[in-house]
Order: sequence, then structure tokens, then C-alpha cells
Amino acid sequence: MIPSLIVLGVFFVLVILPVILIFNGLVAKRNQVEYAFSSIDTMLKKRIDLIPNLVATVKQYMDHESEVLTEVTKLRSQIITGGMSDDDKIKVENKLTQALSNFIVTIEKYPDLKANQNFNQLQRTLNETEEQISASRRSYNASVMDFNNGIEMFPSSIIAAFANMRKKEMFEIPETERRNVDVSELFDK
Repeated sequence: MIPSLIVLGVFFVLVILPVILIFNGLVAKRNQVEYAFSSIDTMLKKRIDLIPNLVATVKQYMDHESEVLTEVTKLRSQIITGGMSDDDKIKVENKLTQALSNFIVTIEKYPDLKANQNFNQLQRTLNETEEQISASRRSYNASVMDFNNGIEMFPSSIIAAFANMRKKEMFEIPETERRNVDVSELFDK
């Protein structure tokens, strides 16, 4: 009776306990990814809420630049309607980031707009929000990397496969944002 209890105890310590610890570690990493994504979501919601005020202020000045405003508004609507997977949401948010960058570059053509106090406050708030989004994305990507490493490395990869854990996508910078900025373009317009 005692030898069988010892064998059972050794089996538990050498096999079952490590499996439990590895599984719990993977769950903690997955939860960290979800927490980091919710932080991004909060910042993106703040940005989405700023856009109508920014667009309304800018519309007064930009009669013939409607395509830029239309693109920003369209992407905002896609995000608000929801129903997207996290991966789809990441793609649409990257498009919105690019559209907002184009929007800010277009605004450079309007000195009266840049002097408008309401616009300046909105632009500062949007810049702060973009910086917070960037920080949240870095945190998210770090969490995703940790989680993906956990589910791909041996022996945790075996447990991850049994638990049906899949790799997460990182937020990546769109190719258009990787180009060097040509400041002369701002002055040619």
C-alpha cells in the first residue's frame, strides 16, 4: 500500500504538477493578451469618439477635401458597427491610422484651420490619444510575443495543442507608414 502511494506521489510531482503549472502559465499569458487588447480597445474608442468633433471642425474649412473626410468617417463606421474578429479589427484600425495620418497632412494646407483654437485642442487630444494607442500596441505586442512563444515552445506546445490555443496576430505598422517622410511634400501643396 505504501509503495503504491509513493509511486502515485512521484507520478503526481513529476507529471501532473508540471502539466498543471504549464497550462496555468499559458492561461495567464492568454489573459494578459486579452487585457492588453482591451487597453488598446479603450484608446481606440477614445479616438473614435474624437473623430466626429475633428471632422465637424475641419469641414468648415475643407470644402474640396471630402475624400479624406469620407475615408476617415467610413472606417470609423466600420469599427462602430463591430462584429469583427480581433484580427479584422486590427486591420481596420491600421487603415484608420493611415487615413488619420493622411488627414493631418491634408490639414497642413489650411493655415486658418491650424490657427483655430478648437481645432488645436482637438489635434492635441488626438495626438495624445495616438501616443497612448502606440504605447498600448507595444504592450499588446509584447504580451502576444510572450503568449506565442509559450504555445510554440516545447513542452508547453503540447499542452497548448491539447487546449486548442492558437497564435495571436500582432499589431503591425502598415507598409505605407514604414516609408521615410518626405517633408518637401508638405510644402509643395
